[in-house]
Amino acid sequence: MRGFMLAISGNFRSTIGAAVRSRIGLPFVSLAALALLFFVSSAIAADANSTKVAIVAGGPHPYFASWPQAGKDAARDFHLGAADYKVPQSWSLSQQNDLIESLASQGYNAFLVFPGDPAGSRNVVGELVDQGMPVIALAGCLQDPSKAAFCFATDTEHSAYLGAKELIKAMGGKGRIAHFTGFLTDPGTALRINGVKQAVAETNGSVELVQTIADIDAPEPAQDKINAFLATQGKQVEGIIATAWIPATVAATALRKIGDKRIHMIGLNDDPIILEGIKDGYVTGTMLQNPYGQAYIGSYALGKLMSGCKVKTDAPWLKTPQTTHFVDSGTAYVGASDLANYQDKMQGVTKDILASFQQKYLDCP
Repeated sequence: MRGFMLAISGNFRSTIGAAVRSRIGLPFVSLAALALLFFVSSAIAADANSTKVAIVAGGPHPYFASWPQAGKDAARDFHLGAADYKVPQSWSLSQQNDLIESLASQGYNAFLVFPGDPAGSRNVVGELVDQGMPVIALAGCLQDPSKAAFCFATDTEHSAYLGAKELIKAMGGKGRIAHFTGFLTDPGTALRINGVKQAVAETNGSVELVQTIADIDAPEPAQDKINAFLATQGKQVEGIIATAWIPATVAATALRKIGDKRIHMIGLNDDPIILEGIKDGYVTGTMLQNPYGQAYIGSYALGKLMSGCKVKTDAPWLKTPQTTHFVDSGTAYVGASDLANYQDKMQGVTKDILASFQQKYLDCP
């Protein structure tokens, strides 16, 4: 089998590239070429080492920092041919699509994709799946209908809701809060906004959400808008929740700079700035996500799909406004008392998800 694969790898890669690029007007793939493609896809299913996973981010962002190592670890632990991290130069759907097409032409045959756009990414994902290359939406979901096997991500609405509840608790159940969040193109942003609003609504007017500032998950807009808010309205709020990485670090830095420990703040993720803020009293706590576990377990799942497993139709899927096939990658709250062993929380979550993943979500021969 290995010799056969090596002998035809060149033709296979060019066939995939032609198939994927056909959507932008390049030469149409012949029926014979497609037949070869599907024959080779079947051969790959019999050989786990031939699974080459591309882990594709939406653009440069610190959230994805653990994905390269997670891919390497998954390739080693699950005997994959590769599980390589790839990122477009900027947050551009067209750049991401071009990157995905290029990777397919280079021989990558299974994809973990953070959707550059929940709706706009469906076409390229559909074309990959049509050519026998499974896709899992990672860290953000595609809108249904899509041909992704499923979405494996943080339940962002629930995480934001839990974070807002922790903030309200720290505030004594009353007061005014501001919400800083991410790109409007991020599939999770609208869900995070909903989660915070739900937590506030449950206080029956005891807590007021005075402002939601979105589209600031980049250093310059985050610094400009958060600093301006604190300068003009900081004395009028008792709490801040930041549900995107860069707004969280910028807000924590700003509170430290002005020496404000009166405002309670809940951040996101485990950036050292956030953790130091918790230690020194400028940040109340943070909601952890599980980016490492997403890429690690996602690569494992693709290896299973390439080896002949099928996604269960009756799996215990969660439902979100975007998709009916959602798997929660986990979340956890970290406060001052959790700093010494906070990493153990998400490692435990990853182990628990992996231990039951095949049984819950896959039918395997």
